[in-house]
Amino acid sequence: MSEAPSIQRGSEPMRLLDLPYGQGLDPVLAECREILEDPDFPTVRRWREAGGKVLGHFQVYFPEELAHACGILPVKLRGAQVEREQADSRFGSYLCSILRSSLELAISGRITVDMFVTHPICDAARNLAGIWGRNRPEKAQILYLPQNPNSAFSATWLTQEYRRVLGDLEEIAGRTASDEDIRRALDVFNENRRLLRELYALKRDSPWLLPVHEAYALVAMAGLVTREEHNEVLRWAIPRIEERDRRRQDKIRVVFEGGFCEQPPFDLLRAISEFCYVVDDDLLIGLRWILSDVPTEGDPVRNLAVAYLDDSSYSPVQHDLRKPKERMLLARIDEAGASAAIVAAAKMCEPGLDEQVAYAEALDERGIPYFVTEFEERMSSFDHLQIQLETFVENILFD
Repeated sequence: MSEAPSIQRGSEPMRLLDLPYGQGLDPVLAECREILEDPDFPTVRRWREAGGKVLGHFQVYFPEELAHACGILPVKLRGAQVEREQADSRFGSYLCSILRSSLELAISGRITVDMFVTHPICDAARNLAGIWGRNRPEKAQILYLPQNPNSAFSATWLTQEYRRVLGDLEEIAGRTASDEDIRRALDVFNENRRLLRELYALKRDSPWLLPVHEAYALVAMAGLVTREEHNEVLRWAIPRIEERDRRRQDKIRVVFEGGFCEQPPFDLLRAISEFCYVVDDDLLIGLRWILSDVPTEGDPVRNLAVAYLDDSSYSPVQHDLRKPKERMLLARIDEAGASAAIVAAAKMCEPGLDEQVAYAEALDERGIPYFVTEFEERMSSFDHLQIQLETFVENILFD
């Protein structure tokens, strides 16, 4: 049970993690958190030192299979708790923190990428490519995901857009990604999606075995290492989580909504777990955006585009008439067997704050208790939130 898994990159072993598997589950989870919160991105640095190319992509979703098929490491840029010594002068103070901290990571040299991609999920994120390009030498561009996913032409449009970005990735990699390369990438990512579904099912069915902050540490590693290695980590961790000797406590079951782009601090999630079992959430939803296996038969790029449109989750930054977000949140609560919701939003996040109003109306109509809060990635004190959350929970338990 203590043997460390291994992966291969080509014919040579390529390991980005050095987790203490021999010491058991808790030290491995602690090390995952350390790596996750390290603003110098040690796994990315190790990859680059071995001669690898890196794609940095902004929230919420990017088809990472395309980079993987080119032999490029896709890295999810989600900000960091760093002092913004340079980036603040490139953005207005009224914008969300994740934009500025992500740019700060690049300008300060904490992370180096060979291409940067953002998305028009909001005005600020759309403009990030231009600002990045004026301050960094690598190519910075926008991946235009369909603004109207209900159009009959949207799958064709998105396939063409994926092919365009694939061409840029191939140029950086110095090689062509064949359809067979993309199919192999789909196999790897399909396994990753299955493992993440298994992890979330465990968190839903036995949340006392896997609190939200520990699950987050395991999931977020996907944005920092190859998917092969992340699959190995999950295959190692899941059975050990199931074997934990932990008793169920008298905590309410909640859904956390509002972690689709800027991420709440790790300690905020840990504070929530002291009072609640978070049985489902939208944290880093882009890593779990596609809900089932992407078919490998036929055109794999088109299959990936169709999956994004037709077999996917929801977020405030995709406007799909088939997936009204209020209804989707209620379905998430029902399917997870939750009795309440935490409706959060990052400060200065226009899409997130707008949706709080719609979510609150839907929850009121259903009579589901909910706790509304805001967060910022550099928050360090949670005393006030803990007092409010404890009061909220007690009102439900002793009503």
